Amino acid sequence: MNVHTLWSEADQDTQCITWARTFYQATEKFATGGVYVNLRSEDEQRVEGAYGDNIERLSEIKAKYDPDKFFRVNQNIPPK
Repeated sequence: MNVHTLWSEADQDTQCITWARTFYQATEKFATGGVYVNLRSEDEQRVEGAYGDNIERLSEIKAKYDPDKFFRVNQNIPPK
């Protein structure tokens, strides 16, 4: 599930963001707990949720092939 909200007036920011977060919290119990990596907001740091049980192996691969973190612009797997 991915909750999208759109509004056009800046004075609605707090109200709309609160609504989206409240809706998400109310429905979270029905979700799997996974995260689609391309739909996370900038303030979310849930990389493990996006990759699940593969995070350990992917972290080792990241350390081997990208130890200097060249690919770091997006939220991605930290090298081990």
